[in-house]
This record gives sequence, structure tokens and C-alpha cells, in this order.
Amino acid sequence: MKGTATPGISRFAKMLTKSQLRNKILFKLRNQKEADRNRKSRIIREKLFRTIAFKRAKTVMFYIAFDGEVDTQDMIKKARASGKIIAVPVCRKNRQMMPCILNDRTKLVRGLYGTLEPAVRQSLNLRELDLIIVPGVVFDKQGIRLGRGKGCYDRFLKKVHDRTPSIGLAFDFQILPSTPANSFDASVDKVIFA
Repeated sequence: MKGTATPGISRFAKMLTKSQLRNKILFKLRNQKEADRNRKSRIIREKLFRTIAFKRAKTVMFYIAFDGEVDTQDMIKKARASGKIIAVPVCRKNRQMMPCILNDRTKLVRGLYGTLEPAVRQSLNLRELDLIIVPGVVFDKQGIRLGRGKGCYDRFLKKVHDRTPSIGLAFDFQILPSTPANSFDASVDKVIFA
């Protein structure tokens, strides 16, 4: 994966714990200028829509961005307009995730961890997913991700079939040469960033 690692943080990433690294990057996410976030999110959307995995996918699981993440709202609208079926994650109390249909009439409510999710849940089987779009706090150059520490995506990605591609979305400062990951931390097949 090509790109620039986060200046200042990448030098010390190996010395930071997961929690320290997560806090530093979350601070940057929350304090990024909205204009920069919007501009970079558009670039990331264009890159994603050009991938073969996205073009081939009939059913795409997105996340609904919050807390400074790469914005997916426009991606979801454009993907749906192109005829794709859209799913989003719903987290349960046992930290398990299930993909649920999101259409233009779906009412959203705050979920267990503060993310928006469908109020009425129409779940999909994992085998129905053709592509999974994944958020993360940090990604390394091998595609290993650190999330927010709940392990929901780690558990979910390990249950998904190997042939279902997963793509992480991130800003350039979220990409590091390596992360303090362990065997529980799941990886994605590709990371798109700007």
C-alpha cells in the first residue's frame, strides 16, 4: 500500500499502546477541518467506485460514518442510485454485528455504541454480501486495522467468507507503517485513503 504515514505519530507508533495510538488518531479525526474531511471523502469515494470489487458488487455493506470518520453518506446514496443493495452494520449487546438493509426510507436510531443503525432490522445473510466497506481508527500497510476497541468488526470480518472482499476507508494520517496489533485484530484486503 502506497502513501504517506502520519508524520510525528508513525515514528513512535511502535512505542505506543493500542489505547494511546487510538486516542491520538481519534483526536486528529475529531479535529480535522470539515472542508478537508469532505474533500478527502470525495476523493476516497471516487477511488472506491473505480475498484473492480465495487463495480462487480451487487450488495455492499457500508458503515454510517460518525465521530470524524470518512464520510459515507454520499457514497451510500450514489451506490444505491446505481442499483446496488446497501447494508449497514447493527451491533448487538454481545458485540456481534449483523448486516441490515438500508434503503432510502429506513429510519435510523442511535445504536449501542453511538452509531446510527436501522430502527427496523431486515438482516442479510453474510453470504449475500459482495463487498464490505470497513471503518477503522488506524490501518497499517498490511491492511491490519485497529478499531475503537470493542472488537465488533474483528469478530465480523473473521466470520465472512474469504472470497468476500473488504476495503477499509481512511484519511492519510490514519495510515501507519505498522500497528501494535495482535492475532485478534482483523485485516482488510485493501485500504483506500486520501
